[in-house]
Parts: sequence; structure tokens; C-alpha cells
Amino acid sequence: MDRIDLFRIFSRVVECASFTRAADTLGIPRSSVSAAVQELEGRVGARLLHRTTRKVSPTQDGAAFYARCQQVIADVEDTENLFRQTAAQPSGRIRIDVPGRIGRLIIAPALPEFLDRYPQIDIDLGVTDRAVNLVEDSVDCVLRVGPLSDSGLIARPIGKLPLINVASPAYLKRNGAPQSPDDLGDHWAVNYASPSSGRVEDWEWVEDGAVRTLPLRGRVTVNSAEAYIACCLAGLGLIQIPAYDVRLHVEAGQLVEIMPRYRAESMPMTLLYPHRQHLSRRLQVFADWLEELLRRKLQEEAVTEVNVDSAYAGIEGNRRLNGSFKL
Repeated sequence: MDRIDLFRIFSRVVECASFTRAADTLGIPRSSVSAAVQELEGRVGARLLHRTTRKVSPTQDGAAFYARCQQVIADVEDTENLFRQTAAQPSGRIRIDVPGRIGRLIIAPALPEFLDRYPQIDIDLGVTDRAVNLVEDSVDCVLRVGPLSDSGLIARPIGKLPLINVASPAYLKRNGAPQSPDDLGDHWAVNYASPSSGRVEDWEWVEDGAVRTLPLRGRVTVNSAEAYIACCLAGLGLIQIPAYDVRLHVEAGQLVEIMPRYRAESMPMTLLYPHRQHLSRRLQVFADWLEELLRRKLQEEAVTEVNVDSAYAGIEGNRRLNGSFKL
């Protein structure tokens, strides 16, 4: 078997953590996958995989070899396309994963533009609020919102996501509108629990340059942005949410912004992909396009915030506080 084919099969086994799943995704018999890995281990003279009845994982040597395989595979793909007439058009399939609301409201509507620009690229778009493991789930890149753990992945900062505080007119009619965090003790929130940790997020705001938090009482706790917004629309409490997420609701009068001078601290958006010295050209162009798209949306939200803050210029001068949403 050709060496690059051995590299591809080994890489897929690592990504799927299973000989059977790797064989299914490659469309070849499981026995061929097992034989390819054995041949590769014989060639390199090292054990590359830990094999158990439940899971396959790379050894220390295997993890280092996997990273080099990814670099070699990307180099070979780029080299194969070097002198083709379609070399100017990168090709292949990209598997990405993004948070639910960003995927539905921002990325999916803009995808026709990307696919028209790159007709040789196909997209597998995963939309979920859970933290996806790039290797185990065979994903090329993910978009994360919020602080990052040390994952060993390449992190490409995209920007910071602004957040606003909103409530429904029905809630405000029943409970009144808080004017400052001092009033929050008299109000209810729709609590948001992290899909990854299950921890309920406190209410957050920036005051005098410091981040402050306060747990709010709430009768409903959710773990998705869709449910978070739906419960707020139903009048169940206050929420903190990205402005892009509720722009149409605010414009339609279904939600009302409250305490615009007390927003949460900005949260970063980051594109993550496997640690490789060279990325495939199709992933590079997609990452560039996604960064351009998200930065454009962030600029639109920044203009909205300037307009809102100008109403308070006489109170706090030109002070402007940004916010964000934890996903």
C-alpha cells in the first residue's frame, strides 16, 4: 500500500478512535484498516496505537506521528494540485462545527457566497452548543465562544462578541425595569447552565473597570440559546444575550433592552483547528472567509452599540461597555 494511503488510514483511525468507524468512513473493510496500521507500525518501528475492546487511542509516539502525518497529507494535497488548471480553486470537503445560533443566523445564510466563490469545496456543517472534540469527532475546525482551555490546538482569534441585557414587555409590565444592578435583587432571571459543565452562569456586568457578578434567582434553567431566548420571550425573566441573536425581536418590540450601561465583559470568539505546520488550502480559505464574515457582523453590532451609548453620553461621557454571551 502507498505510504500516503497508510498515513491517511492511520490518521482516520486516530480521529475516529475506532478501526470500525475509520473503515466505515473510508469505505474499506476493517481488516484492511487493521493491516494498514500494522504495516505502518512495522515501517516506523514503533507502536502507534493503544488498542482496547472499547477504544483506540494514540500512544505518545502515535500522537507525535499523527501530527506529522497531518502535515504530510496537507503538503501532498497541495502538491497534487500545484499544476492543475483548477489549482486556483481549492477543492475537497471541510468538516466544521459552530455554536447553534451563530450557525443558523450568521454562517448558514452566508454559505452560498462561500460556495459560489469556491465551487470545488463542500461543507459538512455541524451546529451544536456542546464542546466538540476535533480528533474524536473527525472535525477540521470549530468555532468557540468564551475562554479556552489549553487544548494543544491552533487558536485563531476572531474578535469579541457583544452582549446586551433584555426582557420581554410582559415581564417589565409585571415587575418593572431594573435601572442598575442594585435593583436586580427584586427581579427574576432565566438561568443559563453551561452545556459542558452544567454550571449556572451568574449575572455579569462591568462597573468602574471591574467585572462584577451576582447570582440571580430564577425558576427556569436552560442549557441552550434557543431555550434561553424562548423563555425570555415568554416573560420568565431577564437574560444576557448577543445583540445579533435578538436584533429582530428587539426591532419588533418583542424584547426590550435594559440597563445598557451595565453590560457583561466581552467574550472572545476563536477558530480552533488541529496542530499542523501547514493547513490544507481549502481550510485556509474557509478560515479566512469565516473571519471576514464574523468581523463584519461584529462591526455591525458595534455601530448599534455606539448609537445606544450615545443616548447616555450626557451621563457618562463617551464611556462604552461591551458584552458577550457564554456558549
